[in-house]
Amino acid sequence: MLREKEKEQIMAKPNEINPGIRDAAIEEIDGGGPEGKIRQLTRRLPEARGSSRPDQAAKPELKARPDDRKPEATPSAEPPHAPAAASSVTPKKSLRRPLMFALLPVALIVGSYFYVTGGAVMSTDNAYVQADMVGVSTDVAGIVTQVLVHDNQKVAKDEILFKLDPLQFQLALNRAEAQIGNTRNDLVALQASYRNMEAQVEQAKKDVDFNMVNFQRQQQLIANNFTPKATFDTARNTLQGSQQKLASLQQQLAGLAANLNGNPDAPIEDHPKYKDAVAARDEAARQLAHTVVRAPFAGIVTNVPSLQPGQYLGAAATAFNIVSTDHVWVQASPKETELTYVTPGQKATVEVDTYPGQRWTGTVDSISPASASSFSLLPAENTSGNWVKVVQRIPMRVSVANAPGKPQLRVGMSVELSVATSHERGFPSFLTGWLRSSGDHHG
Repeated sequence: MLREKEKEQIMAKPNEINPGIRDAAIEEIDGGGPEGKIRQLTRRLPEARGSSRPDQAAKPELKARPDDRKPEATPSAEPPHAPAAASSVTPKKSLRRPLMFALLPVALIVGSYFYVTGGAVMSTDNAYVQADMVGVSTDVAGIVTQVLVHDNQKVAKDEILFKLDPLQFQLALNRAEAQIGNTRNDLVALQASYRNMEAQVEQAKKDVDFNMVNFQRQQQLIANNFTPKATFDTARNTLQGSQQKLASLQQQLAGLAANLNGNPDAPIEDHPKYKDAVAARDEAARQLAHTVVRAPFAGIVTNVPSLQPGQYLGAAATAFNIVSTDHVWVQASPKETELTYVTPGQKATVEVDTYPGQRWTGTVDSISPASASSFSLLPAENTSGNWVKVVQRIPMRVSVANAPGKPQLRVGMSVELSVATSHERGFPSFLTGWLRSSGDHHG
């Protein structure tokens, strides 16, 4: 009777007994007759109670009702497989934690290696594509007669872009050329006047010499009272008049020489007046040539519709813009703390957001001598009382080689810039300081 009650308790609450013992007991119960099964089950019950957990042993046993008894002839097929599943799960759970502890130092070593050997590349995304860009204009004013390009057209260097009405400039050129002829004639006449004045001066000198001899003769005669006093006065007056005439002619000759640039025998082409006339002619020719506006460099024109034929274009007014396609660079503004080991000449890699997967090679061309905020309209006043330290950005220029077959780089495109500084990060400063101090202490 007692064995039947224990059996009923086991069959009613199999979870309160150790699973391994329960499965073994059920196997043994299924192996013999009814009496043998009960006897084996009774013999294993004390072992199961001794090996069960304290919390399970503390639970009071409840008697199973007769209705809860399950037939012994049809045991479930799942319990025999339960021990195998439990045994297969247990080793996995037991190996996970040791593996994690074993991989932890490996991860620390690998991470430390990459940290120490890293930092050799300075990267920044505050960078944009730039190129030579200029507003096309001319220094003469006039009416637009032709526009020979259209918007976003690619043009070559010295290609004609538009033309102005050349009539007024052609007339000015003709006037300047005529002025050159007039200047040449004037100079030739001036040279002739100079030579004529030279002859008059020579004649005046001879007159002075003759009158001097006559005056001296009359002076000797009047001393001996052989000539009248009136004759002597006439000779003296004639001498003085010839001397004054000679002085006047010499002054006129000097003035003519000055008008001939001090060298009356020099070629007409060397005279300042002639050169001035030639320069005026050249200026008129230059203005006429500037009525035809050409591309200053190879590039792409834009904003062309803003200029139309018949429009009056003022001097130095911008007609439209042209952007270079040959001279392209990257303008970056990294933080001042990122430029510690960046120097001109270092290689750089450029990745443009517009073209994923494409890379351009470049070289650090130059680094600005001042921060970007130094050129602002209202620079920072660091000497004031209210001052907050802000990390500054230093402009940097990177030249880019636009290789054939690469997509076109356009002004303003966002860029990911990486500069190879070849300077590894190394150990942290506190660690190197500690090693240095400990080495000095041992030394």
